[in-house]
Amino acid sequence: MNYDTVIRNGTLITPEGAVRADLGISGERIAAIGQELTGARVIDAAGKLVIPGGVDSHVHLEMPAGAARSSDDWVTGTVAAACGGTTTVLDFVEPEPPRGPSSLRDALAARRAEADGRAVIDYGLHMTLLDAEPETLAEIPQIVAAGCPSFKAYMTYSFKLTDDVLVAAMAAVAQVGGMVMIHAENDAGIAYLRRKLLAEGHTEPRYHPVSRPASTEAEAVERALALAEVAGCPVYIVHISTARGAFAVAAARGRGQTAYGETCPQYLLLTDDAYARSGFEGAKFVCSPPLRTAEDNAVLWALLAADDVQTVGTDHCPFFYEQAHSPATGGKDLGRVDGAYPPFTQIPGGMPGIESRLALLYAYGVREGRMSVERWVDACCAAPARAFGLAPRKGLLAVDSDADVVIFDPEREGVISRQGDDPDALCLHENCDYTPYEGFRVHGWPALTMLRGRVIAEDGEYVGGAGGGQFLAGEPSRG
Repeated sequence: MNYDTVIRNGTLITPEGAVRADLGISGERIAAIGQELTGARVIDAAGKLVIPGGVDSHVHLEMPAGAARSSDDWVTGTVAAACGGTTTVLDFVEPEPPRGPSSLRDALAARRAEADGRAVIDYGLHMTLLDAEPETLAEIPQIVAAGCPSFKAYMTYSFKLTDDVLVAAMAAVAQVGGMVMIHAENDAGIAYLRRKLLAEGHTEPRYHPVSRPASTEAEAVERALALAEVAGCPVYIVHISTARGAFAVAAARGRGQTAYGETCPQYLLLTDDAYARSGFEGAKFVCSPPLRTAEDNAVLWALLAADDVQTVGTDHCPFFYEQAHSPATGGKDLGRVDGAYPPFTQIPGGMPGIESRLALLYAYGVREGRMSVERWVDACCAAPARAFGLAPRKGLLAVDSDADVVIFDPEREGVISRQGDDPDALCLHENCDYTPYEGFRVHGWPALTMLRGRVIAEDGEYVGGAGGGQFLAGEPSRG
């Protein structure tokens, strides 16, 4: 049989492990895995890894954050993702009050209207729950039927759900086979420490992690797991930053609870030393939960390698360091007056990272012996697709799966940088004036990215056309 495209001579990372084989693509799907396949177009992947397109299940594009807005939109953010080997992202619907009987449906339609025709890779959406009023809970079955089986709730910030509201929401989601994602931090403890620090005149970025210690995450993770168990609801704990939080999820899974843990590259590779940088530089790393210790990093690596932490998302939520570089979206220094920087409590929280996830996890995970190549692919591709009901269509190299394929060059070396003065600097496409991974040397980088059989990125540049991404309707999953 003659296929539209054949990828030849590569090492395929499949659910069965690494195999030396050809990959045959017909139309938008993988049609065959075998030897000596023939096709109208042949791509030589000798010396390279052939992996499924990455699935980043935690991004924030065009997200409002008070007076600011995350600086990557549906175009720039998905172009950056494609260049970094990610072909599917899952973002969020953020309903705005006042909320009426059709608010969740209206918010979903509005969010899809922002993305459709602009996203260059496929995308799905999680629905954020801001309350558990009867009219809100009544909409949940319709939202699941519309392809959004995952719902996010916060245990901190002004829009947090208190325990009684959260457990009611979990029970309603469980009834229709959905899953609740939790931002787990203890709001009361954080509020107390923030007030205390400001009253003492401690306003610099280095006090951000002091205001959100490891105990505030660990307690909230344990409480979220307990409430989910009471409600009989699958739960997904996002952006775990601490060893204590990760151990809590692993213990719950060991007891048989349907629970998932996600961490992010920043919690594997960066530490809270970053907040002590001179001047306002520490603001670049303000995110919640904050960066932790090297000891936390080490435990998270070990639990990730053992599948006790299941997925790696990015929580990509970029803001320019200097508002002057992006007055339309604001920056980390939003509110700066006469040279005086805002206190840490007013710094927009979030960092860029959508483009470098695969390369960082390969360089500092696989190459440094912290995880196997199969586990790398599972954590960055297959596991998030399973968790959110997108498998086997996404996240796998398997017959009948979408031909979302990345040819990854394990020998390409470069430096992640936005400074432009390093001859080995890798080009980043994220719409931001800095990267938190400045100076990180990687050994391995995507050479080619295909979305449903079509090459959209090659040699570090986007080569696809406008749009082209499709909305992905997820299905309730227990995988």
